[in-house]
Parts: sequence; structure tokens; C-alpha cells
Amino acid sequence: MYKALDIARYIIERCREKNRTVSNLKLQKILYFVQAEFLVTKNQPCFAETIEAWDFGPVVPEVYYEYRMYGSANIPCIGKSRVNQLISARDKKILNGIIDECSRYSASALVEITHNQTPWAEAYNQAGYNNEITAESIKDYFVEG
Repeated sequence: MYKALDIARYIIERCREKNRTVSNLKLQKILYFVQAEFLVTKNQPCFAETIEAWDFGPVVPEVYYEYRMYGSANIPCIGKSRVNQLISARDKKILNGIIDECSRYSASALVEITHNQTPWAEAYNQAGYNNEITAESIKDYFVEG
């Protein structure tokens, strides 16, 4: 299992390689879909950090706070990180597929997609902001879908 911040750095680097922009909002949605893909294909989470239901969809708070200084702007890729060495080749293949697919969409399109999915809707409707979107709810939704 990886750290969410390491996966976030990998996403930012991959988007740069593909000449695609990634804002904090877009990064959060890609992290959610990465977690879903790992839960379905590997039967385990990609990272242990909690995903919460915020107003604009799923958010990993630790990652959000790390990159919030960029607001809605593109997060720059500041050199190559060591993250490329931390992730196995098999996991990179999974990550690249999700990142390449999701990064084609705008942040607002990804927000709309997640708002129409049960895991976010159920967690958000419990009492609004900051409710955990459980790994079980994510996996159940994507396995059934």
C-alpha cells in the first residue's frame, strides 16, 4: 500500500508527461478513481488515507491541504520525485490507465460524475461535509457497476 501523497505526486508527474493539466480539484477525483480501480482489480486499497465527501466530491484531506496553495490553478511538477521508484511496474500500469482516462476530463466534469455516484452521495447526505466515503462503499459500487 502506498501513501496518498506519493500517489498524488505520481498523478501530477504523469499528467505533465501527457501534457495535461491537473488542479487540486481534478487531482482529488483522480485519487478517488485510482482507489476504486485498486479495490476492484487488486481487492485492496491503493492508499490507506481516508476519502471524505466534500461539497465538490471526494477528497483526500492530506493531499488537499498539501496542494491547496494552488487554488484552482494547475499544480506544477517540480522536478522528478522518487515516487517513480516506489511504485511497482504492475501498479504503474493500473495507475497510468486511470490517470490517462480521467485526465481527459475537466475538473467540473469529474465532479459531476462523482456527484452522480452512490459512494459520494450516500456519505455526503449523511450530514454533509467531511463524512468518510468507505472503501467498502466504493468497491461495492464499482463491482456492481
